[in-house]
Amino acid sequence: MNKYEELSFTDDFMFCKVLTTNPELCHELLELIIGKKVGAFARLDQQKPIEITADGKGVRFDVYSEDDQNVVYDCEMQTKDNSNLPKRARYYQGMIDLNLIERGADYSELKKSYIIFICPFDEFKAGLHKYTFKTCCKELPEITLEDEVTKIFLCAGGDADDVSPEMKEFLEWMVSGRQGKTELVRKLDDAVQQARNHEEWRLEYMTLLMRDYKMREEGREEGRLEGREEGRENEIFLSVQEGDYNPKRGAEKLGITEDEFMKRMNAAGYKI
Repeated sequence: MNKYEELSFTDDFMFCKVLTTNPELCHELLELIIGKKVGAFARLDQQKPIEITADGKGVRFDVYSEDDQNVVYDCEMQTKDNSNLPKRARYYQGMIDLNLIERGADYSELKKSYIIFICPFDEFKAGLHKYTFKTCCKELPEITLEDEVTKIFLCAGGDADDVSPEMKEFLEWMVSGRQGKTELVRKLDDAVQQARNHEEWRLEYMTLLMRDYKMREEGREEGRLEGREEGRENEIFLSVQEGDYNPKRGAEKLGITEDEFMKRMNAAGYKI
C-alpha cells in the first residue's frame, strides 16, 4: 500500500474520505456520472457493510448513499482489472435489495438504484468512457424490464468521443493528477490535498496498514503450518504405501481413526 502522503483519488481510503466528508462534491460527481439531477442526501456512508446472514458472504460498499427521492447509489473505485466487475455488480445489487427487504420493505417498495464502478481501465475493451446497462428484452430491445436498476461502468481507459469535456477532464485527472479547467476537478484536487494533511486520517490509515500487515503475516504463518502438516501426512502416506508400517500405525501417528486415515490417504492419491 502507498504511503499516506502519496495517496491519490483512486486509492480506496482517499476516495471514501474525500466523497463522504464532502457531500457536495459527492453529489456533484454523481450528477456528472448519471447525467441528471440527484436528490438531497438522506444518508451518505463510507465502507458501508451489509451482512445478510452470520455465515454468508457480505459486502462492503465504498461510498453508499440514499437521496430524498428514494434512490440508492453505490459508487465504487476499482483499480484492478481482474475482478469480474459484471458479476460483482450483480451481487452488489442483490445485497442492496436484500438489505432493503430486511428492513421491512415490500417488493414494490424496493428503491431505484445505481451501481457505479469507476475504473482507470476500459472494462469492456470497446473504447467507451461510459457503459450504462439496463435490463431489456432480447427479442424486443425497446422493451425494458422497468426494474429501476442501472449499472454504470466509468472507464478512464476509453478513447471514444462519448462523454462531455467535463467528464473527460475528470477521468484524465483521476489517472494522471493533472488539473484542468473544470470547477469539479479543481475542488476534488483541493479536497485530496487537504486530506493528505489530515493527521487523524493519517493515523487511521497507518492503523489499517498495520492491521493488514498483521493479517497477512498471520496468514503466511498459518500457511506455513498447514504446509508442514501436509508434508508430514504425505510422508506417512508414502511410508504406508511402501509397506514400512500398516494403516493402523499411520493413523496413530496422525492421531486419527484408521477409517479417516484411509480416506485422507486415498484422497491424496496414495494406494496400498
